[in-house]
Amino acid sequence: MTMLGVPDDVLAAVRDHLARDGSQLSPQRVAQALREDGRPVGDATVLAVHDALRRDVHGAGPLEPLLALPGVTDVLVNGAGQVWLDRGDGLEPAGLSFPDDESVRRLAQRLAAAGGRRLDDASPYVDLRLPDGTRFHAVLAPIARPGTVLSLRIPRRRVFSLDDLRAAGAVGDEGAALLGRIVARRLAFLVSGGTGSGKTTLLNALLSLCDTGDRLVLVEDSSELRPDHPHVVALEARPPNIEGSGEVTVRTLVRQALRMRPDRLVVGEVRGAEVVDLLAAMNTGHEGGCGTLHANSAVDVPNRVASLAMAAGLPREAALGQLESAVDLVVHLHRPARGRRRVRDVGVIRREGPEVVVTPAVTFDDRLQVSAGPAFDRLEELLAR
Repeated sequence: MTMLGVPDDVLAAVRDHLARDGSQLSPQRVAQALREDGRPVGDATVLAVHDALRRDVHGAGPLEPLLALPGVTDVLVNGAGQVWLDRGDGLEPAGLSFPDDESVRRLAQRLAAAGGRRLDDASPYVDLRLPDGTRFHAVLAPIARPGTVLSLRIPRRRVFSLDDLRAAGAVGDEGAALLGRIVARRLAFLVSGGTGSGKTTLLNALLSLCDTGDRLVLVEDSSELRPDHPHVVALEARPPNIEGSGEVTVRTLVRQALRMRPDRLVVGEVRGAEVVDLLAAMNTGHEGGCGTLHANSAVDVPNRVASLAMAAGLPREAALGQLESAVDLVVHLHRPARGRRRVRDVGVIRREGPEVVVTPAVTFDDRLQVSAGPAFDRLEELLAR
């Protein structure tokens, strides 16, 4: 196997020479190590070995070239022999491998340390944001198979506008016009969908449409939202340090955000107890609030919210009652196994007897054509109020 086009045994030999001598990495020392090992020394070989070793100790190591590729959203490592990437059209092999699992583990521990976190056998997993904004998650072997597993989510180099999403086929002309009206009318909404369906990308685009006089206060577990808007205040949660202290939760930040005079309160991803404070905030006159939520479909959103709220001590009936009065709509995103992310439907939250449900108002087919659903008239009423 090779790393960045350099045979693994060559890298190992040069690395051993540098370690024994305690030498700093430089092209001159690489050339000397190659000569001492009896290997051919040419400019191209020296530079290739130097570049491979430099990347092994800086940045994301051998994954650095993948992270820099245009359009890449995710880089996934499943042990030493499997590296995958996603350019927006599904996962594909990256054509790269590591010498062994120890190399993957070493990279994982270095990236964790760069984020101020501990990663070892006593604490075998980590989830953090790297200094460049990349979301990094790792689980060490033998907890993970077939070896240490890394997941890197690359932040967008620029914010996609609604026009960009329309050009990319994520939403059609009618859908884009509808989403624009939802934002302009200051309706409260949740963007739902599965992992990697484009929830943050869509929310970024919609927040960029907000009135320039609005003050947007964003609360996130890991900072990903970057709306193109002149008045944005962002709050990011903080995990506990190595000693187990210093944690700042999303729930705490939601409470702080309420004291910051938000015109629109945004929770980047609702995934825990903060749902209670978000619903309470959106029931106290904060119009246009929004957030994202993992859900398999729009109709699953009430049960998902109720489950999160019950885990935080709020009874199901109370959670659903607050959801009904606080949130108007659900915009659901879908990503086929092989295909582009797209807006699938917009549903209205309303009460039916003792239950709170999401009823489809409009649905978009694979060609982004619009079909009216049972709650279409109610959607028009909300948009006209």
